[in-house]
Amino acid sequence: MKTLIVYAHPEPKSLNGSLKDLAVSTLESAGHEVRVSDLYAMNWKAVVDAADYGPDASSPLQVARDSGRAFDAGRLTPDVLAEQEKLLWAETVIFQFPLWWYSMPAILKGWVDRVFTFHFAYGVGEHSDTKYGERFGEGTLAGRKALLSVTAGGPESHYTARGINGPIDDLLFPIHHGILYYPGIEVLPPFVLYGTDRMTDEDYLDVAKVWEQRLLTLESTEPIPFRRQNFGDYEIPSLHLKEGLEPAGRTGFGLHLRG
Repeated sequence: MKTLIVYAHPEPKSLNGSLKDLAVSTLESAGHEVRVSDLYAMNWKAVVDAADYGPDASSPLQVARDSGRAFDAGRLTPDVLAEQEKLLWAETVIFQFPLWWYSMPAILKGWVDRVFTFHFAYGVGEHSDTKYGERFGEGTLAGRKALLSVTAGGPESHYTARGINGPIDDLLFPIHHGILYYPGIEVLPPFVLYGTDRMTDEDYLDVAKVWEQRLLTLESTEPIPFRRQNFGDYEIPSLHLKEGLEPAGRTGFGLHLRG
């Protein structure tokens, strides 16, 4: 298995750093190939601007259209091209990051903004009366799996249906469904650690065993059963879920899960 780890934490000695290092050693020891994009160590440029598209940048800047032109012409910046190549190489992508302000760190969101360009991660495939592009289960990155490995400072009870932060699956839905599943990646259930601000060295020993087990079972883990866009569940072109398909009592993000 070829695995790309996209790692976003500024401190190498952090819990996130330890989890990243353990993922590398565990997977390599099991015979897998691993590459790491350490965004802080790379001094990753997190903001999109005209410099990303060179002569393909318009004035005023049109990020989607300009990024597509630069992609088609092979004129995206070398750092972005390198990350796109890693994604095409990978069979599995692990995102290792802390949950900051209910989302990913800005540097990681900036990686998505710059790497997931038009005509690469979106804006691909047929648009017709029966198909609304290749996305949500289809697309450039179809055939790959992704796993979010996330650390949260608060206790697990805060991230439940009645918890003040809301269910963790709802907080991660924009990443799982809107960033990863959109260009075709199958998304595995996340690995989430809670109460990490109070984690002891003894706690970490137990966490490491669980993390190793998750890593060694990535290939056999069933993905989150998101509904595919173009396979009969949604009206085209409104993309509304068809009447009668919603499971009893399920609302919100849960409507977009099969079964």
